[in-house]
Amino acid sequence: MGTTTLGSTLRSKLEEQHIGVGDEVVVPAYCDSEVAAAVREVGALPVFADVERESLCLDPASVAAVVSERTAAVIPVHTFGYPADMVCLRALAQRHGVKVIETEEETAVSSVETARRRQHAEFLSARLNGVIVPRAAAGVRHAYEQYVVRVPGNGRPDRDAFKQALRARGVPCHVPVKTPLYRLPEFRADIWLPETERATDECLALPLDAAMSRRDLQRIVSACNALGGLLMEPAC
Repeated sequence: MGTTTLGSTLRSKLEEQHIGVGDEVVVPAYCDSEVAAAVREVGALPVFADVERESLCLDPASVAAVVSERTAAVIPVHTFGYPADMVCLRALAQRHGVKVIETEEETAVSSVETARRRQHAEFLSARLNGVIVPRAAAGVRHAYEQYVVRVPGNGRPDRDAFKQALRARGVPCHVPVKTPLYRLPEFRADIWLPETERATDECLALPLDAAMSRRDLQRIVSACNALGGLLMEPAC
């Protein structure tokens, strides 16, 4: 498998900061594996921290709990378009004398496509029921690169049943992160991060694209809301 653009960029940034063998780098366990893989490629050890429930981005408190004398850097990930808490993470990094390496550039001006996705997300969030819709904190500009809801219930069986039922109704939804990174063979670690576990069990990405029409969005709403009763059935 070839190295991704993100992986190559991160590896270059780590090398520029002279991070390598003997160093630890704190990364989220709820994200694509390419971030942790880039850390491994320079010889450093990825150390996993938990995410915040609302943002699904690195939780500064969890990062603080895993920082050690060997920690060289922290890599925040702006999850699904929700910006990580860079103010707290930079302050934490400064206190501990470690670097903050970002996975992408922050943009001050929103694109037309991003503005359109935000409008679509607002439409969905105002109308969906039976799922927990994403909410941005006051002052936070969510780009909605993916529109990720939570399916409440007793964990993965409920979410996966909901996913299959939506697909049967023509809604091409998917599970954005299927497994915490620390449970993958190449990154296995004997840890348990509760919010990461909860997110992998409950989260489902619904289709959201700037080019979608109001009719497209309404089809998603109708399909999801028609399945609301599915979540309320008692377990057998």
